[in-house]
Amino acid sequence: MTFARTRLVALVTSALLTSLAVGAAPAQAARETPLQAAFAKAAAQNDVPRDLLVALAYAETHLDGHQGEPSASGGYGVMHLVSNPVNHSLEKAAELTKLPAEKLRADDTANIAGGAAVLRSLADEQGLDEAARKDSGRWYQAVAKYGNASSPELARLYADSVYELLGLGIQAKGVTVKPQEVTADRGDLAGARDLSAKAESSSGLLAAADYPNATWVAASSSNYTASSRESSYNIDRVVIHVTQGSYAGTISWFQNSSAKVSAHYVVKSSNGAITQMVRDKDIAWHAGNWDYNTRSIGIEHEGYVSEASWFTDAMYRSSAALTRWVCDKYGIPKDRSHIIGHNEVPGADHTDPGQYWNWTTYMNYVTGGGTPTWSATVDNSTSGQFTASANWGTSTYSGQRYGADYRFADPVSASDVAWYQANIPSAGTYKVEVWYPADAGYNSSAPYVVATSSGNQTVYVDQRSGGGAWRSLGTFSLNAGTANVVGVSRWTGGTGYVIADAVRISK
Repeated sequence: MTFARTRLVALVTSALLTSLAVGAAPAQAARETPLQAAFAKAAAQNDVPRDLLVALAYAETHLDGHQGEPSASGGYGVMHLVSNPVNHSLEKAAELTKLPAEKLRADDTANIAGGAAVLRSLADEQGLDEAARKDSGRWYQAVAKYGNASSPELARLYADSVYELLGLGIQAKGVTVKPQEVTADRGDLAGARDLSAKAESSSGLLAAADYPNATWVAASSSNYTASSRESSYNIDRVVIHVTQGSYAGTISWFQNSSAKVSAHYVVKSSNGAITQMVRDKDIAWHAGNWDYNTRSIGIEHEGYVSEASWFTDAMYRSSAALTRWVCDKYGIPKDRSHIIGHNEVPGADHTDPGQYWNWTTYMNYVTGGGTPTWSATVDNSTSGQFTASANWGTSTYSGQRYGADYRFADPVSASDVAWYQANIPSAGTYKVEVWYPADAGYNSSAPYVVATSSGNQTVYVDQRSGGGAWRSLGTFSLNAGTANVVGVSRWTGGTGYVIADAVRISK
């Protein structure tokens, strides 16, 4: 088997701010920050790709060490070194670095060194030699092992979230990762169920979830009480939580029989994806109060109460739509007496969702307000607003497509962009989302070009996963007027057909 090498192509014209907030990069500090230096040193000492190490840390913690306080699953520091009954990466880091656990928990530099050492040890277990270690894509299965997921599908979800960040780019706490072309070698995990994709209607994968827009992944039966609500108990509350951990990590933790905790739903920060883990009729152990457990639906949100960057508009909108559906289904009033935070449960010793949770925005979305002030969707078949050369074919193969069909083309080392045109009403900041069907034969690093007010910016999307749903490229500054705003380029070293289906731009 041959593996594509990671490389940057000429389409990258400037760094993106983050996967969630994209725009012109600010001036870089003249001196390297301690966090930058820690990642560079740990990567060099352990022969780990520096950008991959940052992406893993960002997926886990948004590069926040949380003053040495543990996550819900017992993870510490920027690299989320874990000490719990089934995951001992903290202890492994201590063994590899000869640093005391106390220092690894609380000191950012030590924690990053420990995380890099653990990741390198996992790469060694996978047999990566010196040449293979230079290709970030070859580290996929080591990254999946780092998450210590409870199943192959969760291992894939965890690793995919890390590699997604390499394509979108990161800038946080003075650390930058430029968007880059990476072909992730999933190995055996390529056959695992893709939890980030919307199942085609024929597969029935979504049918098990109560909420139609959720993916079903069952929590351990040791972490909730089987029941027959609303016959046994009336449901009259929604309780809002923050996971104190990552999306994939929380799902895996709720599947762990030793966790003794669960929630009905978990919501992802970056794009609002929802996983249901306990059926509505059953009693999740989430509120810390048996009476409130019996009468409520618990919704966990990826992130930490101390870090505002987790609470994205995509998360608010998606969660609010879920809460609105729950309230309509069970006759719950849509007010703050019935939609409450974990900290508002009688006797609660938790502070979530915390000071950065915007209740005004959230409740506005729940009650039906807060729709985008402007939005435009352009399909590949939208008359006069999509242009592509004759090199782009037309297909109806996948049921995950948007509209009647979509376009496809072979990757080449030349500029041949399929463009989506839109009439932007006024200069400002706009959210850009894309829709594509996913397939193992589609491109591992498809370049999406956004024509921003400061020049073209490119992000890379793995079109082998996450299809059949809107996927955010980020937020960009756009000029007013009618113009080609978003393009899909064929110029990539990624493998597989490049797909152009639909885009959505909103303000």
